[in-house]
Amino acid sequence: MASPPPIRKKVDDIKSSLLRPATTSHFDVFIKEPRGPKGEGGYTWDKFKNDNDLKGFDQNFLHLCCSETVLPGSSLTTHEINNDYTGVTERHAYRRLFDDRIDLTFYVMVNKSKTPGTASTYLPIRFFEGWIKYIASEKYNGNNNVQQSNYAYRMRYPQEYYGGLEITKYERDYNLYLKYHFLNAFPISVSSMPVSYDASSLLKCTVSLTYQRYWIEQVGGSGDSDRTMDDRNNPDQQLTPIQQAQFNSSNLTASGLTGSSALATPGRLAVGGIPQSAANSSGNAAGARDRRVEAGLPYVGRNVGPIAPFSGI
Repeated sequence: MASPPPIRKKVDDIKSSLLRPATTSHFDVFIKEPRGPKGEGGYTWDKFKNDNDLKGFDQNFLHLCCSETVLPGSSLTTHEINNDYTGVTERHAYRRLFDDRIDLTFYVMVNKSKTPGTASTYLPIRFFEGWIKYIASEKYNGNNNVQQSNYAYRMRYPQEYYGGLEITKYERDYNLYLKYHFLNAFPISVSSMPVSYDASSLLKCTVSLTYQRYWIEQVGGSGDSDRTMDDRNNPDQQLTPIQQAQFNSSNLTASGLTGSSALATPGRLAVGGIPQSAANSSGNAAGARDRRVEAGLPYVGRNVGPIAPFSGI
């Protein structure tokens, strides 16, 4: 489809299209706490919060303290192909890469206004430092504790400290939004926070979280028509070795057919680009060889070396 030619537009049309931009100051974050070990045994996250005076902290207060973050990005890694066409460089995507971390900046409050107790005191610092402490199984009491010079850290299993993160970008009318979901997120660093006797300013805590991948709730992904891994593992959906070879040799032609469209035709290609009917009728060794290999049997034919059997691609 060709691009449309330039057309005259009225000022009112331009205003109605461009004067409602998205703003950066309307967003919300939601942090999912670690899962902890399954079952009744082990040192759970709830026990850790109870021992470190985090039990009953206001999670909404923590989310409200987040003053700055970023919407993530991703990229595709590609293979570079130079030899298919003279003077043409092609790139084929084979993997999607995500940013290795996301930064969140929090206002550090002495306490939640007019609320007694210490659960929300310096909450961003204590919460994320506590999460890292939980990951490293850090101990403060007992014979072997962090105060000793020969103390060694022992990390927990990933499934115990994995949490989650959601970032919602919305507008002033609260009707439209994008929601980013981050899988298996957990903090990997808490940035240093300078303090000085100069003019006072708000104390901020910046935390870096890593994650496996993200997805956007309002952006469509793969549909039911896409071929999934389950389809490829289904025997009814698998190609035979001969069909797979024909599919891979899509640049070969026979009887005016190209590529995988020749798979379901009577004159489909055999190995080496020879039409199957011609190979069978002429007694060519390729026809018998194909049938033996397709059945998973070895074959040694006239003027043809032994071919090891294989079960599939």
